[in-house]
Amino acid sequence: MNKNVGPLDKTLRIVAGLVLIVLALTGTIGAWGWIGVVPIATGLLGWCPAYTLLGIRTCPGGGAPK
Repeated sequence: MNKNVGPLDKTLRIVAGLVLIVLALTGTIGAWGWIGVVPIATGLLGWCPAYTLLGIRTCPGGGAPK
């Protein structure tokens, strides 16, 4: 599992995921907000399965695992 999510991408995913979860908790967007768990997970892992399928890589240096 090579890393394919760069630092800016990670930050944006985590922030967007947290916003969705907060909106779900406050009842603003309902249960669909819990989908925010997905961008948080991909941001923390540094790997996105959709990016792998599409051949996208936003991380510098080729994304070799550490």
